[in-house]
Amino acid sequence: MKYTEIKDLYKFIFQSYDKPFLREHIQKFMELDEYLPYSSTFFCVTNTQELTFEFVSKNYTTCLGLDPNELKVHGMRYFWRRIHPDDIDAWLGALNNLMEFTLSEIPEDKRKDANYTWNFRIKNGDDVYVNIIQNTTPLVFDSENKPIIGLAHYTVLDPNIKMDITASAKLLNSKNEYETIYFNNFSQKLLHDGISNRERDVIRLLLLNRTSKEISEKLEISSHTVDTHRRNILKKFKISSTGELVGMLKLNQHWL
Repeated sequence: MKYTEIKDLYKFIFQSYDKPFLREHIQKFMELDEYLPYSSTFFCVTNTQELTFEFVSKNYTTCLGLDPNELKVHGMRYFWRRIHPDDIDAWLGALNNLMEFTLSEIPEDKRKDANYTWNFRIKNGDDVYVNIIQNTTPLVFDSENKPIIGLAHYTVLDPNIKMDITASAKLLNSKNEYETIYFNNFSQKLLHDGISNRERDVIRLLLLNRTSKEISEKLEISSHTVDTHRRNILKKFKISSTGELVGMLKLNQHWL
């Protein structure tokens, strides 16, 4: 995917209609950064409207061996160019799904209590792709209550760790504790690669607890054909039972 396309998709996801006031937020984080110890985590204040990093903590260089001025001057385009090419599509898919979930499932008055996590690989100063877990808390919202300014924490993990790209959303509950309300795995392309449209239909009906007979009547195919589809689906997913398939997909309904 070309980086101009990434820009267009990213800006579409975070499209906004007014400009937030950042000075007070940034000043607070700059003051805090002076007292934080060096570690494997750095943080930034992200502006998804302007595609900029309004502040980059001192640990950025310690964690990645990169110049923070490059990040500040060139913004998110510079950052995107360092993301592993194989992770781009899944990463954008994660952002888009999180935004859709936020706007459709989280009430406007609760969005300030939300917290989001996703991961990807990025090339460090030694040209090695390391794992990054990004945890973002919204700070400022636009006129439609869409999050556009965030405090993003980035934790760097060993490059030898094999990680699926996942995304999650948490919300503060009545006990002031974060509770997971959304999770999705974007590396397992269950219903994208190698699954026929008819197999999709069978899977959706299996999730509704339909029997082979009921599925055959609904799709106007024989029960034998339904059973063949079920065996093929299990083989493609490399799992052994329909129950396992249904349980896995019910945990990740955004695949459907």
